[in-house]
Amino acid sequence: MRLLTYKRDGKQGMALGCGSDWADLGEIDPIDAVTGSAKFHALAQAAKQAPRIDISSVEVLPPIPRPGKIICVGLNYADHTAESPYEQPEYPTLFPRFATSLIPDRAAIIRPRKSHELDFEGELAVVIGKTARHVSPAEALSHVAGYSIFNDASIRDYQFKTPQWTVGKNFDGTGAFGPVLVTADELPEGAAGLAVETRLNGETVQRGNTSDMIYSVADLISIISEAITLEPGDVIATGTPAGIGWARDPKLFMRPGDTVEVEIDQIGLLRNPVADEDAIV
Repeated sequence: MRLLTYKRDGKQGMALGCGSDWADLGEIDPIDAVTGSAKFHALAQAAKQAPRIDISSVEVLPPIPRPGKIICVGLNYADHTAESPYEQPEYPTLFPRFATSLIPDRAAIIRPRKSHELDFEGELAVVIGKTARHVSPAEALSHVAGYSIFNDASIRDYQFKTPQWTVGKNFDGTGAFGPVLVTADELPEGAAGLAVETRLNGETVQRGNTSDMIYSVADLISIISEAITLEPGDVIATGTPAGIGWARDPKLFMRPGDTVEVEIDQIGLLRNPVADEDAIV
């Protein structure tokens, strides 16, 4: 099942992919929609009688426009750790993103006026569908509603100003997320074995595979839930493979007029132009 969240005439709704068409499910809360497999069954039934919608005529939103929590994972691919100024940690490197940083597919990633060190990070995103607290790795995947694509665009000089990365990962307009949520039953267990590729202006800059993650989706949910209650609609951005612009010589940062794409096998393509903050009206 492929779900898309949209806005039309000031109202938020959801659509369900039906082959090449989209069924308009109307005004449904995305967080409520991903809460449990029974909800998915009800959406599938509703889609049979629902009118079709032309998604090119609506504003596409992130699959979960306002997640309660966005937890990002750093250094989760060994090749990326090797290109970074860090040693591989023995525990997942976790940091928050805030919903105010999110943008949807096709919206511009914003290069802020305070820095030109805007970097790309293509990642698998996990959307939680059932509350998780103290869950084992064996049961963790039962708490996943589905998967999407994330570009954890980072302001590198701000990221490295302090030992904590939060500010460099939370500039407005830098967290591209979407375009669709693909339910877990449509993908391999734990979304393992999926190719992840980031392209800048059509040239591949990152290439990896979700099977290369040091901490799998099940590991991450289990470890995070030891400390933090994961709730329906929460998002985990699982980390990026090697190839970031900061690690290159010369460095390769995104500039206004660029287009960045993140593609994940069996999930889809997230595409965003890049614009300067001062050029946004």
